[in-house]
Amino acid sequence: MSEKQADLALHEAEPDILASVQEKVQACMQCGTCSGSCANSFAMDLTPRHLWRLAQLGDTEEIFSSKTFYLCSACYYCTLRCPRGLPLTETMGALKRLAADQGIKKYKNSANFYRTFMETVRRYGRVREMEFINRYFFSLKNPILPLGFTSLGLKLMKKGKISPQPPKLFGEGRFDRLYRKVEELEAKS
Repeated sequence: MSEKQADLALHEAEPDILASVQEKVQACMQCGTCSGSCANSFAMDLTPRHLWRLAQLGDTEEIFSSKTFYLCSACYYCTLRCPRGLPLTETMGALKRLAADQGIKKYKNSANFYRTFMETVRRYGRVREMEFINRYFFSLKNPILPLGFTSLGLKLMKKGKISPQPPKLFGEGRFDRLYRKVEELEAKS
C-alpha cells in the first residue's frame, strides 16, 4: 500500500480507528499528571495530555503526524499516577498498533524493527543479535544502510558483545504456543 493509499484509508476510516482509544481516554479531565509523570515528555512534540485531548476530539491527522506515542517507553508512570485510573500506557500501545496497521510510512521502520525483534525471540526463545539485525536490515530493502553501522559492529565484535558465529540453539520454537495464545486473545479484542 502506498503512502497516499494509507493516508486515504486512514481518513476514510477515521471515526472507527480511534473508537477504542477514545473510549479509554473518555474520562480524561486534562489534569496533566500523565505529562508531569512522563520521563520522555521533554522529547515529545505533544505532551501526553495534549495527545489525549486530540484523541477525545478525534483528530487522527494531528495524532499520527506527531511522534509522541512512539516515544512512550511503557514505564507505566502515567497509568499508575492517573487520578482517574485510565489505561494510558495501553492506549499509547494501541496508537502504535494503529499506526503500524494503517501502514503510515513515518512509523514503518519502527514497526518493522519491533516485528523483526519479536520474530527472532519467537523462533529462538531469546534475541540472536546477528540474525535479528541482519533480518531487520534485509527487511528495509536498502543495501547501503547497513554500511553505516559497520564501525559499530566491529567495535561490538572486538569487545565480545556479538559474534559472527551462531550461538547454540536455545529453545527453537519454544514460544510458539505462547505467541499463538496471544494472537488468539488479540483477535478476540
